[in-house]
This record gives sequence, C-alpha cells and structure tokens, in this order.
Amino acid sequence: MKKHLYIISSIVLFALSTTHVFAQSNKLRNVIVILADDHALNVTGTYGNTLIKTPSIDKLSTEGLTFNNAYCASPICSASRQSLLTGKYPHATGVSLLFTPFPDEGNITIAEHLTKFDYKTALIGKHHFNNWVWNDLYKDGTPKHGFDTIIGGGSYKTFYKHANKKALPKGKEFYKKKHAKNNVAESMNCRVLPHPVYDNHSRGTFYANETINFIEENKDNPFFIWLAFNEPHHPYYFPIEYEGKYNPDDMPLPKGSKEDDRWVPEKYKKLTDDEKRGIIASYYTSTEYMDKNIGIVTSALEKMNIAENTLIIYISDNGYLLNDHKRFEKHTMWEESINQPMIVKGGNNSRFIGTTNALVEYIDIVPTILDLINIEPLNEAQGESFVSVLKGKDIFKEYIFSEYLEDNLAMILNNKWKYVFTTGSRDLGIGYKTGNGPSGIVHRLYSRENDPNETKSLANDPKYSEILLSMKNAMLNRFIETHPDAKNCPSTLTLEGKLAWFCEPRDIGASQSLEVTPIRVFSN
Repeated sequence: MKKHLYIISSIVLFALSTTHVFAQSNKLRNVIVILADDHALNVTGTYGNTLIKTPSIDKLSTEGLTFNNAYCASPICSASRQSLLTGKYPHATGVSLLFTPFPDEGNITIAEHLTKFDYKTALIGKHHFNNWVWNDLYKDGTPKHGFDTIIGGGSYKTFYKHANKKALPKGKEFYKKKHAKNNVAESMNCRVLPHPVYDNHSRGTFYANETINFIEENKDNPFFIWLAFNEPHHPYYFPIEYEGKYNPDDMPLPKGSKEDDRWVPEKYKKLTDDEKRGIIASYYTSTEYMDKNIGIVTSALEKMNIAENTLIIYISDNGYLLNDHKRFEKHTMWEESINQPMIVKGGNNSRFIGTTNALVEYIDIVPTILDLINIEPLNEAQGESFVSVLKGKDIFKEYIFSEYLEDNLAMILNNKWKYVFTTGSRDLGIGYKTGNGPSGIVHRLYSRENDPNETKSLANDPKYSEILLSMKNAMLNRFIETHPDAKNCPSTLTLEGKLAWFCEPRDIGASQSLEVTPIRVFSN
C-alpha cells in the first residue's frame, strides 16, 4: 500500500553525488543535539514520506545538511547513546548491553570536555546511563558525566505531581501500560490510544520548555545541550490533543521476505494486519508530537536572536522496524534499524545546506561538533570530523561498522556491500526470542545496489566468496583497530574464530570466557 510513501528510492540512497553548498559566516558557539528515541528515517517528511507530518524536522532539513547514509554504532538505546556522547564504539565505552552502567572511569564525554572551555552543559530528557544499577555503591553520588544540569524522568514526575492539571475528559479510554502487560498488541498501543495527559503537561513538552529555560539562563555563555526525547519509542506516547491524527487504514504495511522468517521474534508472529497498522499509526502520532516539541525549541532560538551562532544536530539513537522484516523493534542490522536520520544546521546563514550520500558514523558526531566550534579534539574519540562533507566532499569513509553484542551480532558495509556476522550462540535476547533456538554462526552478505531491501543473502554463493572474505577482514580490522582487548585476541583462532571472540560482550558483569554463558547486567 502506497509503497512510495514508505521506501526511499535506491537512487536517493546510493547515488554517489552530493548536492549542497557551504558558506562561511559568524562563528558557531552554542550546540544543541536533539536526540529522538527509535525514530525511523523513513518516517520523516524530508526523507520522502508524504504521510507523516514533521514540519519542524523538515524545516531544519531545508536550513541544513541532510545525511542519507548516517549509521548508529549499535541498534539499542544505552549502547548507542554512550557511544554518541564519547565518539567511541560500544565495545570501547564498555556499554554494549541494555542495562550496563556507563563507566565514568575510562570514558570522557563531550560534555566533560566542553566544561574545560567554560561551556554550560545540560542533559534534558532520557539518558540511559543506568547508574541506578549501582546507585548505593558510588561514594560521591552517581556520576553526571560532565553535565552541570540533568533534567530527566524524575524531574518530570515532580513537575507533573505539582502541576495545576485540568480534569481529564470523562468516559474516554487512555493507554495504560500496566493493563497491557501480557498482550503484545495492546502494549504497543495498537488501538492508538492517547496517554492520560494534556499537551501542556506532557513529558516531551516539559523537556522542550525546560530546554528553553536553560537557554534563557545561559544565553550569555556558550552552552551545550543534549535534548533527548523519549519519543517515538513504544508504547508511542502522545497526549490527548493528538488523538485521531492518523487512520490505521492509511498506514503502509511492508511485507518482508522469506529471508526474514528465521529471525522473527515469537511475540510478533500472531499480530493481525489490523493490529500492525494500529501500532504504526501510534508510532506516526508519537513522531508528530515529538516534531512539535522540536519546533518549540528551534522557534525559541529565533526569538532570542541566538540561532545564528547555534549549531543544531538532529539524530535518533537508532532506527525502528515498522513491520519491516516482519517485526517491530530495532535490534537488527537491517537498514531500517541502523541507517539513521541526521540533519546538521549551522546557524541561520546556511553554512551548509542540501543533501549528502557520504557514508558517516554516529561516532563522527563528537569530533565534528568540536571542529565546528573550534574546540580542541577529544583525543579518545574513535570517530573523525566530517567537516569535509559539510564543505562538499561526497566521499568520507569507505566502511561503516555497527554491533549489537546482546545477540553477538556485528555489521560492516561500504557503498556496494553489507556483511553481517553472528555467533548465534543464543536465541535472540532481552525478550525477543524466535523460538527457533540458537542459529549457530551465520554469515550474511547483501548487495546494497541490487537488493536494497535485503531480501536475499549471497554469503553462500561461491561467486561472491572473495567479496565475502574481504568484508570479513574489514570487520576484523575494525575490531582490531578499536577494541581495548584486541591485543589479547588469540592468534591461534581462525578468521571466523576471531570474529566470534570479538563479538562476545565485555560489559561489567559479563564473563570474558567464551565457554560459559555471560552473566548479563539486566533488570526486568
């Protein structure tokens, strides 16, 4: 249904030309990183979806540079977020699993770095540091990782508790997670129900307003703001005023392919098409609600006359599958999970506008920010500044790497090929088991030019054996160059054995032995 609304043309994704301009202007000083949670690139107007309403993001796109090939370091919240803040891969930060506490020792965030240069720093919204895991063990309190101000879920709960709230309409049904706990369709808001709150007291609006308050208080100083919305993460939060925005019957419903069947979690196999369309409608509604809150912040910058000197970067921690490959999540290496929206706006005078197809990684964002605001580099960062792309270069990196070590999964791609490796030593983790049991070691190879929807792996075709081998070596080289334990990798292992060795998580609380099941830091 309306496939053109859902799939971005391969011509757009894989053309090698880059169309944009770069202009010098007044010095950039302030930085705002706007981070969505689970925002799929193809549910954005600027990326070709004509059904979704995202005017604020689309406006940023017309005023900045839009990236078609930006990739997260891991398709899971905490690993991606700590990677983003440090410019390092998850295996280097020590956070590759969902509930691993972010190690303060051994990691320097961009916020910590900028405080050395008198920046005021704030994290507003979701952070997923997981410090609560060891809350009572920190002698000086939980680490703040360089942020002077942290306004998160606890702050919102306090605000909401004391707010002068209007009575909710009688007889209206609202989304209540606890009532949907054991029903996958209901828990994912298949009936497109609003949450029991009006917009002016809703969570995302609170975070947007707190961001404006912070800017007003610190606009005479250089500031760095990490604004992390919870939307559109399931159960797809949106307030009463957004009810009925999208009709489930209008929602696109990808069909997937036989290639997907081996990996579909049990929990999604019994969803009906009506339930799936309802889930997608809720996702679209939550996305539009988030977009409105982005607009609150960007409009405030204009009114305060500081937009000209403010760098804005819009990203998501990872993508999301909306029945792509027959599932609703992100813990995969399919394009929809790891190819992320990214827009960079450099003030009001259009320093760089247009689109680029250059391959970039999210670990490149920290080095780029520091480059643009003329601050010395963060030496620990493993990424590279892509200012050359902003200036018009259309080739930046040859390879992109991502990992999801909960499932011992890693990926590397270039313009032509994508290679995915897993040890398959367990069925899929953190509640996504397939019921098919462990897969064992699996290699997948996809042609990005001829099979952009990733419907058929070529890994077992002898015609592609040389390409497969080169991609395996490229993945191993990335591990060797960036993994803190690389020097300990046994030289007696085969190429496949070394990949398996590197794909085992080393998070605190996980065993370093490949012969036992790791003890995962996890809480339900």
